Amino acid sequence: MPDWREILEGDGPAAWRAAYRLVGNRADADECFQEACLAAVEVSRREDVRSWRALLVRLATARAVDRLRARARARRRASAGGREAAGSWDSLPDPSPPPEDVAEEHELAESLRDALGRIPARQAEAFCLHGLEGLGYRDVARRMGVSVGLVGVLIHRARARLRALLAAYHTPPSHAPSVLPSAGKEPS
Repeated sequence: MPDWREILEGDGPAAWRAAYRLVGNRADADECFQEACLAAVEVSRREDVRSWRALLVRLATARAVDRLRARARARRRASAGGREAAGSWDSLPDPSPPPEDVAEEHELAESLRDALGRIPARQAEAFCLHGLEGLGYRDVARRMGVSVGLVGVLIHRARARLRALLAAYHTPPSHAPSVLPSAGKEPS
């Protein structure tokens, strides 16, 4: 039986940070981490776990990407209805006005989070593990259970989709398309 206290103390912080980098707030990161821990318990009942850190980070990343996708769907539903969703916590302003550079960083991070929610899940996961967690292609391949070549393809496609989505977000209003590009049916 695994020593959960030791696992969570040693490997938990990396998984929580992975979720936090994606979702951008503590409450959502806590929920993603908790869901990842529960999923890890289920995995450990079915099979031996070679790397708890890899498992927890991968599960937390997947839960965070799911949460980003849900946010994107909620935003699309709210904008389709022509009004803000009632009770949307995301629409509440930050009580303390940040300096200009912090505001710009926040805007870019939010655009990236939204864009990550619009690309195929495997592409988002590979991009996050490599680009945000700093893992090499081999480590990403090991964590995702795919070949190193496929990791390269997933990251390449993710970068291309993110570049297009982020360009659409930051196009001046007079040139902005009426609808942002959707995730489409591109293979993940």
